Amino acid sequence: MKTSRVSFAAALAAGTVLLLSGTAFAHVGVQPGEATKGGYATINFKVPNERDNASTTQLEVNFPADQPLSSVMPQDVPGWTVTVEKSKLDKPLTVHGKQINEAVTKVTWSGGKIEPGKFQQFPLSIGQLPTNADKMVFKAIQTYDNNETVRWIEEAKEGSAEPANPAPVLKLTAAPAAGAGDHHDGDKNGAAADKTDHTEAAKSGSDTTARALGIAGIVIGLGGVAFGVASRRRTS
Repeated sequence: MKTSRVSFAAALAAGTVLLLSGTAFAHVGVQPGEATKGGYATINFKVPNERDNASTTQLEVNFPADQPLSSVMPQDVPGWTVTVEKSKLDKPLTVHGKQINEAVTKVTWSGGKIEPGKFQQFPLSIGQLPTNADKMVFKAIQTYDNNETVRWIEEAKEGSAEPANPAPVLKLTAAPAAGAGDHHDGDKNGAAADKTDHTEAAKSGSDTTARALGIAGIVIGLGGVAFGVASRRRTS
């Protein structure tokens, strides 16, 4: 009887851990989780279905108003309709010498279905990414066909546990600086390559000269043999 109680408690604890782990990881996220500051990137919003008795039918992603992007282009997702909403900027952006007066504030995918136990990815090409920030937070709203909505809008605080409904976060990293050593290494490699080419050319020329001298020696040797045979015949 005691053994049965212990086994039941262990199974219950294991099930609780798995349930909590699934809840912690099964949320709307952005992949890959990092992109380069000041550049352009292709990202995917990964949306898992967390319900056993309902399907996800809509995803709404809101862009941070204080980090406007000049370009947001969605990729077609079969079975889904995408809507891109823009708003006028209080302060226009200058990108590649052109002035941008509006930016995307919301992208919504609808009309499709993510069934229980499945997930869907929604790709976007975005840029030019901010240069003065370390992350971008996208607040997302997931809607199910039973009219339930889940708001993935909570921002994680440093030193605290992950919130119940965390917002998708894209980390921004600095672009790798081109080191001076790379230039010198390139010069060294180039010089080494030139030296190798000259060496190979010299070897090729030497081989050609040696072959020519060898052929000339054979011809001269044959001529000497023929001369010797002819002299013997005359003497006879």
